[in-house]
Amino acid sequence: QVQLVESGGGLVQAGGSLRLSCAASGRPFSSYAMGWFRQVPGKEREFVAAIRWSGGRTNYGDSVKGRFTIAGDNAKNTVYLQMNSLKPEDTAVYYCAAALVPNGAYDYWGQGTQVTVSS
Repeated sequence: QVQLVESGGGLVQAGGSLRLSCAASGRPFSSYAMGWFRQVPGKEREFVAAIRWSGGRTNYGDSVKGRFTIAGDNAKNTVYLQMNSLKPEDTAVYYCAAALVPNGAYDYWGQGTQVTVSS
């Protein structure tokens, strides 16, 4: 069984920063990519950022470009999300996920960590 565990969420004032971490445990696996998503109650899950281990290519959702940075360690299936210049609209539960193959789908998901940005 694979588990992804997020940490680093919390309450921060607008303009501040947070760094989320996600670590995998349990059965070893090899991932193609890892990513971050977020969701606000009553709204659809939103893509935040992803990193493809081959070549280290990253991509970001439009709402976070220039403010958030994704990085990670392929060998450890660990991924981080550095969030700067946070805005109240960044408030959400943030989930990390791992994709095993490049088919557009994510196979493993964490339980989420709450990020709250106060104005």
